[in-house]
Amino acid sequence: MKNRALITGIGGQDGAYLAQLLLTKGYHVFGTSRDAEGSAFGSLVKLGIADQVKLMSMAPHDFKSTLTVIAKVRPDEIYHLAGQTSVGLSFEQPSETFDSILTGTLNILESIRFLNFPVKFYHASSSECFGNSDRGASDEHTAFNPVSPYAVAKSAAHWLVRNYREAHKMFAVNGILFNHESELRPERFVTQKVIRAACRIANGSTETLTLGDLSISRDWGWAPEYVEAMWLMLQAERPEDFVIATGQAYALKDFVAESFAYFGLDWLQYVQHSDQFMRPNEIAWSQGNPEKAYKLLGWQAST
Repeated sequence: MKNRALITGIGGQDGAYLAQLLLTKGYHVFGTSRDAEGSAFGSLVKLGIADQVKLMSMAPHDFKSTLTVIAKVRPDEIYHLAGQTSVGLSFEQPSETFDSILTGTLNILESIRFLNFPVKFYHASSSECFGNSDRGASDEHTAFNPVSPYAVAKSAAHWLVRNYREAHKMFAVNGILFNHESELRPERFVTQKVIRAACRIANGSTETLTLGDLSISRDWGWAPEYVEAMWLMLQAERPEDFVIATGQAYALKDFVAESFAYFGLDWLQYVQHSDQFMRPNEIAWSQGNPEKAYKLLGWQAST
C-alpha cells in the first residue's frame, strides 16, 4: 500500500515542493488550507501537480476541524508547514501569529494523541528561534534567543513538539530550517523583492529598490533540497531534531550585488535604504551548522 502524507500549508513554497517530492516517491498526498475551495494553489499549478493532490479545508487553530481531517485521512506522515510565515508581520499581528503557529501545532499533536494513530509528525521549526548567533554557526545544542513574536511562537511550538515526543512517545520531530528560497517565494520575502526589481530595472523600469538593513547576513539555501531533508527526518530510525542549513552566511548587500550583476548592472545606482523597512528587533547574523543532518541523514546542501 502507498504511504499517505498530509501536508498542512501545502499552498506555500515548501508545501508545494514537498508534495512534488512525495508524489515522485509514490505517496498519496493530501494537502490542507483554511479554505481549499477558495484557494488558487498557484504553486501547485506552477509545478504541474495540482490535479495529483487531494485538497481539503482545515483550520489548524480549530481542534475539531483538525481532528476531523486527520481522522478521515489516516495519514502515515504529517508535515505541519502551515502558520504565519512573516517575521515582519508578526510585530504588527502578534496575537494572530501565536494563534496560527502555537495553537495549530498543539491541535495536531493532540489529535494524534487522541486518535492514537501510528503517525510520524514533522514540525517546521525555524532558525529565527536562535536569534543572533554572534557570527557563529548554530546547531541543535545552541540555546534559543528569539527576538520577534514569530520566533517566540516558533520556539514555543518547538518545545511543545519535544514535550509530546518525550511524554507520549510520539515520533515527532522539529526541522530547524534556515532561510531557503526559490521562484515560488512571494514578493514579500526579500530575495524575491530584490530579484524581481532587478529584472524590471534590467527591462527598462526607472524605479528604485528600497530596502532596510543591507548588512544583515543569512544562511540561504535552495528550497527543493530542504524538503528532502524534511522527508529524511521521518524516515530515520528514531525521532530527533535537526538543523538544516548550508553552513555559509552572506550579507544581504552581497545578494543584491549578485542579482544586479547578473544583468550587468551596478546595484549602487538603483538601491536605497529606508528606515521604513527596519524591523523593531533585527537579527544581524544567522548561520547554521548542518553537521548532524549530514552524519545521521546523509543530507547536505549543494546550492
